[in-house]
Amino acid sequence: MVKQPTGETLKMLFSSAIRADLLALLLNSPEERFYVREIANLIRKNPSGVKRELDNLEKMGIVFSQKVANLKYFQANKMSPLFSELKNLIAKSLGLPGALKTVVRTSGAKAAFLYGPYAEGEDVGTVDLFVIGASTAITAGLKELEDKFGKKINCTLLEESEYKQRKDKGDTELEKLLSGKRITLIGRL
Repeated sequence: MVKQPTGETLKMLFSSAIRADLLALLLNSPEERFYVREIANLIRKNPSGVKRELDNLEKMGIVFSQKVANLKYFQANKMSPLFSELKNLIAKSLGLPGALKTVVRTSGAKAAFLYGPYAEGEDVGTVDLFVIGASTAITAGLKELEDKFGKKINCTLLEESEYKQRKDKGDTELEKLLSGKRITLIGRL
């Protein structure tokens, strides 16, 4: 039996959990640029470790930086010969939930989870995603993942205030959704 790669495999392969998380974030959001503290917050790692790994990745040509005012921004180097191979490796090792987690985090979401048949372990063509507090810019990232994984992503997007209001009122549809089986990507409900 062949062992399926996982996020742990990626961390072992790259010898650093920070580097694996950095690559997942930057390669899954190649159009975006981030500064060190922002990345540290998104991947929940120490800024000094993040900076060290970013510098290493920049020396390898996998990322590049640009100084704007007093901030140094980092971005994936799409011109790197390793870019597409690393991106595919990360997608395979993290799978759809891992890739979704990265997209959801960069959208500014407060919480997100998968629900429905996919969350119950069925191999279906449509994945149901519930996101609280994300910007509408999330749709571009979701479209890219639909193409990459060959699954339609049905995204329900709620503002944080609307979610709280519906939960406080005992919205039956929301209660049913929250009581069902789900795969939490980020945040707490």
